Amino acid sequence: MKKFTCIFCLLVCFSFAKAQETMVVNGEPLELKQAVDGKLDLFWTIVNRDYRFFVRQENGELTELFDTDQNNYKLTLSDLTNATVPTSNVKFTRSSLKDYIDIYNGQQNSDYVVAPNQKRLKLRVGIFGGITNSPFITNPDNESTPLFGGELEVLDINEASRHALFLQFKHVLEQEYIKYSTTEIALGYRFRAINKKCYSLYGNMKFATLNFSNAEVTTIEDDSIISEEFNETSFDIPFIFGIGADIRVTENSFVTLAYNELFAIFLDNKGNFSTNFTVGYKINL
Repeated sequence: MKKFTCIFCLLVCFSFAKAQETMVVNGEPLELKQAVDGKLDLFWTIVNRDYRFFVRQENGELTELFDTDQNNYKLTLSDLTNATVPTSNVKFTRSSLKDYIDIYNGQQNSDYVVAPNQKRLKLRVGIFGGITNSPFITNPDNESTPLFGGELEVLDINEASRHALFLQFKHVLEQEYIKYSTTEIALGYRFRAINKKCYSLYGNMKFATLNFSNAEVTTIEDDSIISEEFNETSFDIPFIFGIGADIRVTENSFVTLAYNELFAIFLDNKGNFSTNFTVGYKINL
């Protein structure tokens, strides 16, 4: 058993060492992870929340790729491959650079085996809290109430992808002056209009919602105050729009800011402009 354990530990250490190497680049020691192994090798790392990519030639020379306004990395790739592979569609992302170098390595060696990407989709999970005036219900005094919730986001592993789907849970709390609460489950779509390494700005659209609502309605009849409580379950296709931002704080986590329920296509605003603001925290799984 001890012998088996020692062999297992050696294999794990060997695999880790192969997948990650410490290299000195212009006097700077970097922990580089290998994405491609062939005639040209591709390495990557994240420094100060920015991706950095390196290509190693057969002679061991390591060249860094730089993303500039002049697309400097495309010129470098063209030089490294003797312009045998077009660079017009190459993006400064791990998956796109990997695909490009895989094509070149396959041209140089017919026995070259392309290592598949480990996954094409990634998940992010987050929590949030804030306030809302519930603009799609009657709220004559425009009172705001607390809310909290969570979200699961599905997006492409390609860092340049602007599209995502999300499943969101939200609960609006009842307040003394607004006798209304709801629990909402929503499906939505997100488009990142600005998608940088350190932050992104996007628009949200909830296209399907399921609400479990509780409200107390007060009426006056014959000088008597009558209060009635209503419980309602409703499914809607409302197309509710909002905006938001993700701000990267670590390699795998983000602070989120959102301004929601600005307007809806198939829900009527009840006279109050939205004050639905939330702050949250989100991580990559």
